[in-house]
Amino acid sequence: MPNNANDVNRLIDMIYEQIEDAKSPALKPNMSMVDRDELLDLLDELRAQLPIEIKRAQELLAAREKFVEDAKRDVERITRQAELEAKAKVSDSEILNAARQKSQSIVNNADERSKRLYQIANEYAEDALARTEEAIQMALDEVKQSRIRFRSVSANKMQEQRRRLDNPDQGKDSTSNQSDS
Repeated sequence: MPNNANDVNRLIDMIYEQIEDAKSPALKPNMSMVDRDELLDLLDELRAQLPIEIKRAQELLAAREKFVEDAKRDVERITRQAELEAKAKVSDSEILNAARQKSQSIVNNADERSKRLYQIANEYAEDALARTEEAIQMALDEVKQSRIRFRSVSANKMQEQRRRLDNPDQGKDSTSNQSDS
């Protein structure tokens, strides 16, 4: 899972870099030009990575359900076995009482074991789903932060372009001042 999370983060970083490095057309400073095919390829790859985490969570849930069903079948089998053993020992009341106690003990133990196994399976599935949710949330937060940074950079570039258009001579001075620095 950490490797997959790294892949998702790497893809988000690559998308962010594509947007950051995008150039603005001369007459439209509030827009940026990006290589559409490259970004679409990166987004397709990102889309392909996220369902892997979702599929793993679904597989864990299916495994948990199978585990619970197997435990129930074990309980039923053990109960039938205990009942058969109890019926076979009907001849004597002491033996019958002992058999009833033993069968009840087996059923109680099986029920307790089933409850413990069900709880363990639930905790494991919950933990896996929580980790998946955290990875997806981190990716979403990264995309949101990228959008905020992109908007900020875009707004700054637009203001700078407006200043240059409003004061063409000043833009030349600031360019020469920057090159002197």
